[in-house]
Amino acid sequence: MAVNFNAILDEFKRTNWKDPGTWQTFPKVFVWVLIIIAVPVAGFLADTNSQIDELEQLRGKEAKLKEEYLAKKKQAVNLDLHRQQLREIDTQFGALLRQLPNRSQMDALLVDINQAGLGRGLQFELFKPAPSETSREFYNELPIQVKVTGTYHDMGAFASDVGQLSRIVTLNEVTVEAQQNGILSMDTVARTFRYLDEEEVAAQRKQKAAVTKGAKK
Repeated sequence: MAVNFNAILDEFKRTNWKDPGTWQTFPKVFVWVLIIIAVPVAGFLADTNSQIDELEQLRGKEAKLKEEYLAKKKQAVNLDLHRQQLREIDTQFGALLRQLPNRSQMDALLVDINQAGLGRGLQFELFKPAPSETSREFYNELPIQVKVTGTYHDMGAFASDVGQLSRIVTLNEVTVEAQQNGILSMDTVARTFRYLDEEEVAAQRKQKAAVTKGAKK
């Protein structure tokens, strides 16, 4: 059966597309074929777009999971190193803590500071510990007003001796004035520290908790 393409083309040209009731056979078949093809294609594209969006989300999640995995893997690989570093920090902290006297050792430390000056031939004009300690996070600080006279060499040796004491002592706010015959006068604040015992730490925490509770009210 021969197909008259010219007749089909003429039929399409004469078709009023705004009035489906006047359509001839071939335009109707053409439109039905378009509908049959377009509906599945549109459905496929709509479903595909949602799947593409989901795929992009999964790719982003995959990248994030990979980063988390690599970070955790790095932590796991370095876990022994971190543990060793923590042990070293604990050891260093313990060593520093041992350099802080407790309450019963404070008097002996004050004597050591005084003896360090006398041992270098310095004359104490003032050696006055503060009437009360300054409370810190886990230790207390005691400032001591000190005024000594002596030679430059003896004062340097005294400062060196204080720095080498088994307990931590610092010299602060140092001022030096010249006297007669090469004698110098030095004013300074010696600061020493002591760690808090368990009772003091508990009392300090209780006091902070009370202050915090009062502030919230």
